[in-house]
Amino acid sequence: MGKSLNHPPEAGANFGYREVAPAEKTRLVRNVFDNVSSRYDIMNDAMSGGVHRLWKREFARVVAPRPDEAILDVAGGTGDIAFRLLDDCKRRFGAAPQITLCDINEEMLSVGRERARRREGAEPLNWCVGNAECLPVEDMSFAKYTISFGLRNVTDIPAALSEGARVLKPGGQWFCLEFTPHALPLIDELYERYSFNLIPRLGGWIAGDTDSYQYLVESIRRFPAAEKLAVMAGEAGLARPKWRTMSAGIVAIHSGWRL
Repeated sequence: MGKSLNHPPEAGANFGYREVAPAEKTRLVRNVFDNVSSRYDIMNDAMSGGVHRLWKREFARVVAPRPDEAILDVAGGTGDIAFRLLDDCKRRFGAAPQITLCDINEEMLSVGRERARRREGAEPLNWCVGNAECLPVEDMSFAKYTISFGLRNVTDIPAALSEGARVLKPGGQWFCLEFTPHALPLIDELYERYSFNLIPRLGGWIAGDTDSYQYLVESIRRFPAAEKLAVMAGEAGLARPKWRTMSAGIVAIHSGWRL
């Protein structure tokens, strides 16, 4: 398990606008999500005005889960995407897929398990702690791989992309929902002002953690543009990579295939 096709590690990594050692970024990101886990979903609503729900609903529609599929949801700790996939599949087919949630943060998984426990008629889910760069699952184990607003927090993005290809069965699909660093010109200027001036303050008011949300805002700006991420996905072994943007280019849904 976890036989990653890792690229050679870089000398440094970006933690927002700071340059840190790769191991230090992994630790710092883990601390961020440990700190915000209990308020993570509330902050998503506050930061996006609830629009993240529409993005995730469309993401679930594009993933189009089927009951006979095994799906790996990476960085899926609180279960937000997994629950949407379950509900979408049950609505269309009357049965649920087999979903494994993997997250590097035990605190986030704890929130997800509690949410799952409270769901009426909740289906069994598989949970595991693991790093997206070296997943604790066998080669060619899943029909679909999803990661939502998690890839930009990974220390070695090419390694995580390669892992996505490794764990998929031939013919399997990879999906990623992520912010893009630049929206349409006028929207981009407004969005930058909102992001840097208000989101860290919301983090302080709601989650009691300004610094973590300052990092999250900066991480969006340091993330590769959609075109670049598609190239990286292809280099990692994900065939026919493509994307489409939503909300004037604020977010994008990416996809690729394991052939």
